[in-house]
Amino acid sequence: MRQETLADEGFEKYRKPTRRERFLDEMNRLIPWAELAAVFEPFYSRGEGRGRPPIGVERLLQIHFL
Repeated sequence: MRQETLADEGFEKYRKPTRRERFLDEMNRLIPWAELAAVFEPFYSRGEGRGRPPIGVERLLQIHFL
């Protein structure tokens, strides 16, 4: 059993968001990821057969836009 500390109680709610978090939040607010993914879905590889399964279309678009 682990003893709880003051840090476990919730200092997280007082933390300022980082520049990265603000940037990613703004991207998610401005870009309609689901709509873009729907456009590219018919052309995206399904990953049938052997090998590593492909990542999702939405994640791929987010990585590309970064």
